[in-house]
Amino acid sequence: MIIEVISDTLSDALIAKEAGADRIELVTGLAEGGLTPSYGVIESVCRELTIPVNVMIRPHSRGFCYSEEDIEIMIQDIKVCKKLGAAGVVFGVLTSDHQIHTVHLKRLIDASEGLDITFHRAFDEAEDQFTDLEIIKQHPQISRILTSGGQKSAVDATKRLKRLNELTEDSHLEIMAGAGLSVDNIRAFLENVRVNEVHFGTGVRFHSSYAEAIDPERVQEIKKITG
Repeated sequence: MIIEVISDTLSDALIAKEAGADRIELVTGLAEGGLTPSYGVIESVCRELTIPVNVMIRPHSRGFCYSEEDIEIMIQDIKVCKKLGAAGVVFGVLTSDHQIHTVHLKRLIDASEGLDITFHRAFDEAEDQFTDLEIIKQHPQISRILTSGGQKSAVDATKRLKRLNELTEDSHLEIMAGAGLSVDNIRAFLENVRVNEVHFGTGVRFHSSYAEAIDPERVQEIKKITG
């Protein structure tokens, strides 16, 4: 079981790693759903950590429909992530009518050659997740989809997530469940949805708040439950 933890600072990333996290999703702007962090943060976290660091590529919080200028900025950010030692990148692109923007997606994939790729929770705003799953499956460069099954919390979408996971069993793609998962619900969740990767944000922080630091005991407890 892969445990991915959201971090926005070097100190949080180090706490998560020492507590047993398998991978870091590095972001800034936690309250806005995650944005691309500064190059200084990317460089320091990638230098200090020995576990994979996947960096959010999201230039603004105004949805997932991007202009040509936005895409050019995202491509430049991906290039910088390569230079700074990131293991992977995290992005998602939609059209104005909530379909996957296949042209933009291909450009970002091409720019990410050699990096691990996660298609993030833009997937949860897609008009038809099953149709878009088939589109993503056509791109072997994408390792996983981070999704809550279209709901605010993954625990409210166990039936959908179970089906999405079943549809990826014969492919290179993993479904990584995220949003709303915590020490209190992860055991029951995994009994229903047998994913191989899970993603944690507020669920591993003190007072379950992004305003607080990562609680290493919560990460350790999740490792015990999922191990």
